[in-house]
Amino acid sequence: MFITPAFAQTAGGQASGAGILVQMAPLVLIFVVFYFLLIRPQQKKMKAHKAKIDAVKKGDQVVTGGGLVGKVVRVDDIYADVELAPGMKVKAVKATLTDVIDPMTAKPAND
Repeated sequence: MFITPAFAQTAGGQASGAGILVQMAPLVLIFVVFYFLLIRPQQKKMKAHKAKIDAVKKGDQVVTGGGLVGKVVRVDDIYADVELAPGMKVKAVKATLTDVIDPMTAKPAND
């Protein structure tokens, strides 16, 4: 009259190779989608930003991590001297520079 749990289970308790593949396919698909939509574009963007910052030279107009805009006076491997105003220079770590402004597209200040 009462069925024990051992008798209620289906036969062949082992999962087949195709069953494991069907279970793993969504996880693999999610990883592939994340890679192509999130990870890969971010890596490309970081590589382009690093190349832009490494190519900073004297005379370029840059934006620092704090939002200060100035002209590069001197550059070495780690630091860049940025002139914010005539006679006012600051030393900034090159890794903290956020952007290099193209002088042709930069708008003049409204002084």
